[in-house]
Amino acid sequence: MPWWSWIVIWIALIALSLLFMVFLGFRLWRGVVALARTFNQVSAERSAFWDKSLEKARVEHVTEERTTIPGGAVFATPEKMKDDYLAAKEERRFARLLRRVARRKERGQLQSLRDIEAIQDVG
Repeated sequence: MPWWSWIVIWIALIALSLLFMVFLGFRLWRGVVALARTFNQVSAERSAFWDKSLEKARVEHVTEERTTIPGGAVFATPEKMKDDYLAAKEERRFARLLRRVARRKERGQLQSLRDIEAIQDVG
């Protein structure tokens, strides 16, 4: 075997190893691009979900205007304050009840008999 055949063999080995490195780099690049594309799709879906959830929360939790004056409790009687507290507590309880009934209706779940009776008592 002549001396220059070793040079040809080594050049061929180096060329093949470089070609293999280029192939691995190309595969890695395609994987990164696919990962970025998937990340963009998932982030778009999540942002749409969060936007929809925030809009739903804004619509469901509309608060009424305050009728009490801040600091008015200082001059009110304890009985009036207790009555106001109990009335607000009952309003919050009823609002939770309505949200629970609506949520169960939306999910197709059975309603609690206690909830149905409470709504009938008020209505």
